[in-house]
Amino acid sequence: MSNFILGHLSLFELVLVCSILGYSQYIVLRAGVFSMATAGFASIGAYTAALLSVRIDSPLWVGLLAAATIGALAGAILAWPLARLRGVFQAIATLAFVQIVISIGLYWESMTGGALGLNGIPKLVHFGHLLLVMSMVLYVLITLSRTGIGRAFDIIRQDETVAVSLGISVVKYQRLAFVLSGVLGGLGGGLMAYRNYSLVPEDFGFPLLISALSFVVLGGRIAVFGPLVGALILTLLPELARPLADYRLAVNGVLMLLAIIYWPYGVVDTLSLHWRQRRAVRTQVEARS
Repeated sequence: MSNFILGHLSLFELVLVCSILGYSQYIVLRAGVFSMATAGFASIGAYTAALLSVRIDSPLWVGLLAAATIGALAGAILAWPLARLRGVFQAIATLAFVQIVISIGLYWESMTGGALGLNGIPKLVHFGHLLLVMSMVLYVLITLSRTGIGRAFDIIRQDETVAVSLGISVVKYQRLAFVLSGVLGGLGGGLMAYRNYSLVPEDFGFPLLISALSFVVLGGRIAVFGPLVGALILTLLPELARPLADYRLAVNGVLMLLAIIYWPYGVVDTLSLHWRQRRAVRTQVEARS
């Protein structure tokens, strides 16, 4: 097992980076926000971290902190008008945001390198760094889930009318979700930059947007470990089955269809639901006997 992990270390690094981007999508979906802005946050964070490293030779943690901060700022600015929109209007507006960010990356050549991209980025991130960052993200999200913020997110997602009747400010919490999504998206983009050696605007286009959404839909939209499991499945499966590697998006689409039909709550949430149901039945049987 250890030899397998060592032989596929680069692949597991990719899983961890994808998972963090998945958590950027997860946090807004959990709060009932239909946002597709993760790819835009990742692009802003990636170019911020890369430029700091290439232009002024900043250390790893400074670049990642700057990427997360600029992502949070973008999320806060985006949240101000969009938290009052609902459903498909949020999705369309955030898709427009992603397109604007990609266009800036393409046409601001003096800063981003344009279509040729930004090259010569030092590889500052290794598996240990990614594992540490992932552990921190999981700790924060698990802690957040157990607080009033996490409970407010869940109530808003299930029924906004009930949330309002309980005195929960839907706009306030959805703005917070946008900011948290920006932090995680910017952080994930910074990790991408420090792992990939180069960046081009196409890295943050439609495939990344769909992949981030797929991690959450397949893994689970409620359980904190859902996006991690989704990223693990969708990243490892095409690589382990090499003939499928060139058809990654098709594989993602098929798996999403199967998940929606047979596992509508995602892998982790469905398994958790089945386990709770079996435990409840076992408890009832023991009480009767």
